[in-house]
Amino acid sequence: MAFYRKLGRNSSNRKALFRSILTSFFKYGRIETTITKAKEVAAKSAELITLAKQNDLHARRQVLAILVDETVTKKLFEEIAPKFADVKGGYTRIYRVGPRRGDAAEMAIIELTK
Repeated sequence: MAFYRKLGRNSSNRKALFRSILTSFFKYGRIETTITKAKEVAAKSAELITLAKQNDLHARRQVLAILVDETVTKKLFEEIAPKFADVKGGYTRIYRVGPRRGDAAEMAIIELTK
């Protein structure tokens, strides 16, 4: 039984989608996407930030296996994770922005809290 959203994609497409979205999210600190994708990104980004807070080589390699961009991984470990060093959760905030013009999908903006 799957406890995650499949988003109408097979597993490899879904994995590639979230790698791309997470890389952009940590690169810019804020992205606009659908609400369901934003909720998944919030959960997955919390896992990565928690890993980055450990700040050891094993955690860095685990994050780099997901975020294939080394500059974004470096930013996560050196800029983003230290901001959340004393926080145990709630790293992201999701704002609903209304329906998308083309297909009326509910859109949201997800951003880092600090």
